[in-house]
Amino acid sequence: MGAGDDRVTRAAFLVGAALAGGNAVAVRFSNRELDPLWAAGVRFALAAAIFLCIVAALKITLPRGRALAGAVLFGLVQFAATFALVYYAFLELHAGFGQIIFALVPLLTVLLAAAQGEERLRLVSLVGATLALAGVALMSSTSLHESLPLLSVLAALGSALCFAESAVLVRVLPPVHPVAMNAVGMTAGAAALLAGGVVAGESFVLPEGSATWAASVYLVTLGSVGVFFLYLFVLGRWTASRAAYAFLLSPIASISLSAWLDDEPVGPGLVVGGLLVLAGVYVGALRAPAPPAQPEVGVARGRW
Repeated sequence: MGAGDDRVTRAAFLVGAALAGGNAVAVRFSNRELDPLWAAGVRFALAAAIFLCIVAALKITLPRGRALAGAVLFGLVQFAATFALVYYAFLELHAGFGQIIFALVPLLTVLLAAAQGEERLRLVSLVGATLALAGVALMSSTSLHESLPLLSVLAALGSALCFAESAVLVRVLPPVHPVAMNAVGMTAGAAALLAGGVVAGESFVLPEGSATWAASVYLVTLGSVGVFFLYLFVLGRWTASRAAYAFLLSPIASISLSAWLDDEPVGPGLVVGGLLVLAGVYVGALRAPAPPAQPEVGVARGRW
């Protein structure tokens, strides 16, 4: 990978992390009017439709055979399992605190990738992730002292584990163009989420409030199409554990937006914690040179 290509990858990494930070706040607003599985299912169904239009416009070949099965499996883990738990967790948790839990994704990814023989367990990765995780904990020290519902916290932890596993999984699946991977994966995930909503007896209604509509539009466009395209773009060029450091930047945006829009209490450690986050991301993800390209990964590396 040339210097220019790595700059593009780093830019995609940073923009994707910032956009993802807004997702937690938008989900909180969506949950106030819509049932969680229904809201998540519609979000990814619409995002999948956008990706399918891009597939048609760019004449991208959809996966078949083992590649299709892999894309469906990725969708069930990444979109169905992860976001069923995310939407449930944010019924009770503030967005900033939820993003603190999601900041565990890099550590979980490192451990899962090492356990599954996909990466070596590097000391610098653990140091960077631990440093940044300490930062995001400090950024919302007020939230950490509140009484929190156990099931919501466990759901958030489960979603972080699912997201980490999907990052490892996509590296070993048959190569698929990232647009096609998202189109198929989101379709499978949306179908599973909507089926879960039927089983749970949720109300399938459209939003009425302007805030819910704004949150829903954001989640479908920038929050799904934008974030997951950029995420798979980065995964096609970096290791799973390195790409997962985006979760250590997202809390900065989440806590700031949540304090502004959702009255989330923010402790005095915001500035110091933010600096620790940036230091940890620099040490663990940005300072280290990019690993050499590997031809056989679950996200195709071609220029698009």
